[in-house]
Amino acid sequence: MTALLELHGVSRRFGELRAVDDVTLTVAEGARHALIGPNGAGKSTLFNLVGGALRPGTGTIRYAGQDITGLPEWRRARLGIARTFQHSSLLLSCTVLDNVLVGVQRNVAARLWPLRGSRRGALQSRCREALAVAGLAGREAHAAGALSHGERRQLELAMALAVRPGLLLLDEPAAGMSPAETAALTTLLADLPREVTVLLIEHDLDVVFGFAGTVSVLHLGRVLVTGTPDEVRAHDRVREAYLG
Repeated sequence: MTALLELHGVSRRFGELRAVDDVTLTVAEGARHALIGPNGAGKSTLFNLVGGALRPGTGTIRYAGQDITGLPEWRRARLGIARTFQHSSLLLSCTVLDNVLVGVQRNVAARLWPLRGSRRGALQSRCREALAVAGLAGREAHAAGALSHGERRQLELAMALAVRPGLLLLDEPAAGMSPAETAALTTLLADLPREVTVLLIEHDLDVVFGFAGTVSVLHLGRVLVTGTPDEVRAHDRVREAYLG
C-alpha cells in the first residue's frame, strides 16, 4: 500500500526527557492505524509533532510525499491533516452547526471570506454532511452545551471531518464515554469513508482491536512493535510493558 504518513528518526526532548525517541513509523493510505502505550509513552507528543503543534528536534515527517517537518499547523491542515483532542474546545453556547462552521473556517476556509450567499450555503451543506457521518444528523440547531458527553465527542469528530481530511488524527475519542456511547462510537469509526486515513490514540483496547488493522505500541518514546492486532497481543515485550 502507498505510504501517506512517514516519520523517519523523529525525536523530541523536553529538557532531559526524551518524550519521542528516534521514531520511524509509516501509516499507509486508507489505513486504520492505532497507537497505544502506557501513560507517558509519548503518544500525544507524537500527535503534536505530526499535527504541527510541535517541531521535532531531529528527524523528518513526510505527508503524501511532501516534507512537512518545518510547516506550521495551519499549513498542514490545508494539506489535509485534521485532529481531535483529548479535551473539548467546543463553543457550548453556539449551535452544533455553528461549531462545525467555525472549525472549518479556522482551518481551511479563510480564503473563502466573505462567506455570503452560495458560498455560505455550500459550506453549511458540507458541515451538515460531516454531522450526518458523525451521527448527529438533525441536531444542527441544538446548542452544543445541550449535548451529552458522547455527542460532544461526535461533534468534535464532525468538525474534523468537515475539513475533508486525508489524514484524521483521533486522540482518545472514547475517553469518558459510557459503554453504550463507546459502542456507538466504534460503529461510527468503522463506517468512516475509506478515503480518510485514520491514526488513533486510544486506551480502550476493545475499541483499538475492534477498529485498527495495524497497531503500533509506544514505550518510553520508542516504537516497541508494529503489527496486526493479533501479532501485538501475542508479543512478549508488549505484554510485559503494557498489556500485562
